Amino acid sequence: MKNSVFKAIMFLLMAGSLAIVGGCKKARPSADLYGSDNLYGDPLMGDIPLIDPVGLPAEGNRELFSPVYFAYDSSQVNLEEADKCEKVAQYLKRGKGNGVIVEGHADERGSREYNLALGERRALAVRDYLISLGVDPATIQTKSYGEEMPADMGHDEAAWRKNRRSVFAIY
Repeated sequence: MKNSVFKAIMFLLMAGSLAIVGGCKKARPSADLYGSDNLYGDPLMGDIPLIDPVGLPAEGNRELFSPVYFAYDSSQVNLEEADKCEKVAQYLKRGKGNGVIVEGHADERGSREYNLALGERRALAVRDYLISLGVDPATIQTKSYGEEMPADMGHDEAAWRKNRRSVFAIY
């Protein structure tokens, strides 16, 4: 009897140890937060990567259109900013550009992870609005930079207002 109780206790200890070890989170290789791993949406122009596609510039043109600005902690495209998206949609629907990456940004307030997620939500909101205006989803990608690429390096409301944005990189 003692032998069977001892075996049962040992079995339970081993099973519990395996469950604990098996449930431990394995270390994942760190992803490049600012590389291609951070692109969302449909592939641009099929499956052609944007790194060095033949005939396209290595960097998108960010000077063609004004950024879309957002309210604090918001990813909703305001009515005052909607006309900027409409201009981009008209440009792309006329076939003047091959595609766009909508780059989402946040101000410095909040954690790095939160701001990356907020930048993603902002870029996806602009993407959704472009699609609602008739732009082919296959020509739109999104990328989040979070707080990492501020338009204004200041630490006040005026600077933060400029940093809460989505930028159009036209290819």
